[in-house]
Amino acid sequence: MLDVLVIGAGPVGLACALECQRRGLATAIVEKGALVNSILGYPTNMEFFSTPELLEIGGYPFPTAHYKPLREDALDYYQRVATSEKLTFYLQRKALSLSGEQGNFTLETDLGPLPARHVVVATGFYDVPVRLAVPGDDLPHVSHYYKEPYQHATQPVVVIGAKNSAAKAALQLVRAGARVTLLVRGPEISPSVKYWIRPDLLNRIAEGRITAHFNATVTEITPTAVHFRTPEGGPAAAPAAFVYALIGYLPDEALLARLGIAPDPADEARAPLFDPATHQTSRPGVFVAGTVCGGRATSRWFIENGRHHAQLIAAAIAAQQAR
Repeated sequence: MLDVLVIGAGPVGLACALECQRRGLATAIVEKGALVNSILGYPTNMEFFSTPELLEIGGYPFPTAHYKPLREDALDYYQRVATSEKLTFYLQRKALSLSGEQGNFTLETDLGPLPARHVVVATGFYDVPVRLAVPGDDLPHVSHYYKEPYQHATQPVVVIGAKNSAAKAALQLVRAGARVTLLVRGPEISPSVKYWIRPDLLNRIAEGRITAHFNATVTEITPTAVHFRTPEGGPAAAPAAFVYALIGYLPDEALLARLGIAPDPADEARAPLFDPATHQTSRPGVFVAGTVCGGRATSRWFIENGRHHAQLIAAAIAAQQAR
């Protein structure tokens, strides 16, 4: 019987396990993929928007030669922290549902049950992409994740989206020799795009290296084109050997429901109902940490502020254990 079972081996999940273990609580992490699985899915050599000290957990310095760390720096850093703390993992093991009550939970997984007195859910949001809900959205040349540009040299590629992920993908693709069309649902590139990325993208659009269509609504994707319409131009089509639909991600609400975590009825973003002082949800003994705390408002919490949830949760569980 574990004292604490953490679902999710991302940076915040690692921080939660680390803080609980330091308080003498028998702790393990269950993760459906690999260690820091979400970061593995980030683009190659992706640059974090934060400086190293804002990504640190457990008091471990984050050494890097870059002012802003790269994806590969983070993968190495979090692996070393996990190894140094001798954290226990159940990797490649998918959480399915949670039964029982505080002090006697059973987490059902695809590889069998895991018992625990308390459960911390730190599942993030990167595994459930927002879908276009149009014909052809599920074709094999359509992806909701961008890795690197080199396979697309000389080919027509359509990028759908207007925020950081779409902006960076479009810029990398055009510089690798792809012929890029950018489809934006709104009237402009999002003002929230980072200040050093947005001007670069606007200049590439202005000089004609990237073809951009604004107020564009995608209507269909075929094996060779993306069909869309705009208020000004009506129906149109952009040639596409590959399509990146980078329009956002959502928490796994179906999993949260199976874990017995109720959304806040007063929150339009369907964020979990939890006590901000302890991060305990309306299901006693079950806690939430990190990005998942924001529900569909995925910009409320990041590694930078979500990592601090770990100390609140560990203190609350330790206090409950001491009673």
